[in-house]
Amino acid sequence: MNNPTKTRRRFTVQQKQEAVWLCLSEGLSCTAVAQRLGIPISSLAKWVRQARIDRGDFGPPEQGQLTSEERAELARLRKENRELRREKDFFRLAAAHFAKEQLPPRGFA
Repeated sequence: MNNPTKTRRRFTVQQKQEAVWLCLSEGLSCTAVAQRLGIPISSLAKWVRQARIDRGDFGPPEQGQLTSEERAELARLRKENRELRREKDFFRLAAAHFAKEQLPPRGFA
């Protein structure tokens, strides 16, 4: 079971870059670098994989392989899409409200 009081460690961009550099440029294994730097192996492996995708080591992008730039753009577009949907819903409700006010009262007058 997970410990609810345990906090996630955060690593700076520079720390990630240095760890990835050790793996890719120095040819050290992710396990060796992770143990040396006290980084979870799974995190380092993920950073190295993303760095390889970013520099095109895997050839043409496969399904689901996005560069860091593409991931950032996708996140920005998803956020923009959410905001546009909220605005659309707001204006749709406002138009319905004002249209309702313009209708003559129902029933016998």
